[in-house]
Amino acid sequence: MFSNDKGVPVVMAKYVSLFCGVLTPLLLLIVGHSVGFADNPGQSFLALEFQEIRGYVSTEARLFPEQQAFPGQSRHEISMAAEPEYYIEWENYTSLTVTPFARVDSADSRRTHVDMREFLLRIVPGNWTLAAGLGKVFWGVTESKHLIDIVNQTDIIESLNGEDKFGQPMVNLSFTYDWGFVDMFVMPYFRERLFPSRSGRLRGSVLVDASQARFSSGAGRWHPDFAVRYSNSVGGWDIGVSHFYGTNREPTLNSLGLSADGTVVLVPEYELVNQSSIDLQYTIGAWLWKLESLFRQGQKNALGTEQNFYSFIGGFEYNVFGAFKTNSDLGLLIEYMRDSRLNKSTDLLQHDVFTGIRWTLNDEPDTQALVGVFQDLRESTRQFFVEASRRINDSMRASVELQIFSSIESGDILSDLRDDDFLGVEIAYYY
Repeated sequence: MFSNDKGVPVVMAKYVSLFCGVLTPLLLLIVGHSVGFADNPGQSFLALEFQEIRGYVSTEARLFPEQQAFPGQSRHEISMAAEPEYYIEWENYTSLTVTPFARVDSADSRRTHVDMREFLLRIVPGNWTLAAGLGKVFWGVTESKHLIDIVNQTDIIESLNGEDKFGQPMVNLSFTYDWGFVDMFVMPYFRERLFPSRSGRLRGSVLVDASQARFSSGAGRWHPDFAVRYSNSVGGWDIGVSHFYGTNREPTLNSLGLSADGTVVLVPEYELVNQSSIDLQYTIGAWLWKLESLFRQGQKNALGTEQNFYSFIGGFEYNVFGAFKTNSDLGLLIEYMRDSRLNKSTDLLQHDVFTGIRWTLNDEPDTQALVGVFQDLRESTRQFFVEASRRINDSMRASVELQIFSSIESGDILSDLRDDDFLGVEIAYYY
């Protein structure tokens, strides 16, 4: 386990950042040209083999049926987004992926934002891979929540489902063996979480002021993070074992402060944590059995006290192929979530059950839908959602999202969202 020394010198951290973010791509070019990763050592390092530009632009509308809970909020919002991707590949096993993202929102100024999702140089000379730049990495197998997925910061102002991530500065060295895959990561810079503005929906009664963020490390955002992961597939088993040491991607929101205009705000705190985790998936026939589990040290609980804890999500997905004597497939999902801190947890899901149905029509327009319910087992709190999409033509796709917060108890962590049920419709053009 990595040392939890919180006094990592700022100077050392910045040197690590300089090497990872600036010197590594340059070294790749020099080393690649010198030793000749291609079959022909005399071949130019920049001999282009393939390039592609693709992506999408979209328009989204959200309607909130309930009156706003807080002053300045709107019952509707319209936004536009774009995410182009440029991919280029050279003959010497080297590629570059560039994926910027931007959204302009009519109601929430924080949701109007720009990010570089990926700017990743990757070289694959043999049984190992070296990647440097801004990248995205996914860990996990469960449907209801990506519990162990800690490398990238979650872009929560994009969506509640946790699927959208910010690009993470990293150097990733991967090895492929007969007995599995090993990934090692150095992450020289931390990406903070964004929160809704005063006019945004889906926020708490007290605004979060990210400009006052506090870090347990003296190096702040420049504290280098480290991670290592082993993964493999054996028979019907998919196995992943990981460890992460660094700045927690989930801030603790216990401390109060004053904004520039004297308003009381929440101040996010980012602790240094050690997280050990495992993810398992076993496939047998139409059944997929899934488990994600972690043990985390160094994070504060809802009372502001540091508390080590474990958390897990376990369940299954059962698929009916050719349901109702049609071409469609139907999947039943049930997962249980448990956090050992229970009412001291900072997580929305502490002792809950998720039940969902996934319907894939397998038709020409690629129609698909996911309907799910989160039920708190200690309270009446319930969250219901629908996500559905269908192709309009070869280049356009329509998506619908419905979120309903039901029977939310006054002391629940979701109580500030009780009036934020919404219906969202998106039309996206892909190229």
